[in-house]
Amino acid sequence: QVQLVESGGGLVQAGGSLRLSCAASGRTFSSYVMGWFRQAPGKEREFVAAISRSGGNTYYADSVKGRFTISRDNAKNTVYLQMNSLKPGDTADYYCAAHVHTIVHVTPEPYDYWGQGTQVTVSS
Repeated sequence: QVQLVESGGGLVQAGGSLRLSCAASGRTFSSYVMGWFRQAPGKEREFVAAISRSGGNTYYADSVKGRFTISRDNAKNTVYLQMNSLKPGDTADYYCAAHVHTIVHVTPEPYDYWGQGTQVTVSS
């Protein structure tokens, strides 16, 4: 099992940046594919970004491509989401998630473990 704790959310003006962190417990962090998802009020949870176990492969939703960067530090059991050029439409609760399947999934269903979320608000 792995426990995930997100941090780094907050209020930022449009065009600004935030970096989210997700710290994982346990000694097998490198065996998990990690993902970031977000959920805005009244909307379904949507994929944002994912990263393979080694960090060599990354995947992004079209809506954030070129603005967000996912990375991981397996030595620190942490995955990051650097968010630049933020827009009001990025306002949501952001969740990190982990799964142990071989391929990198970009839908929420295969993810086995979830953090509690961190709120990101982008003002116009």
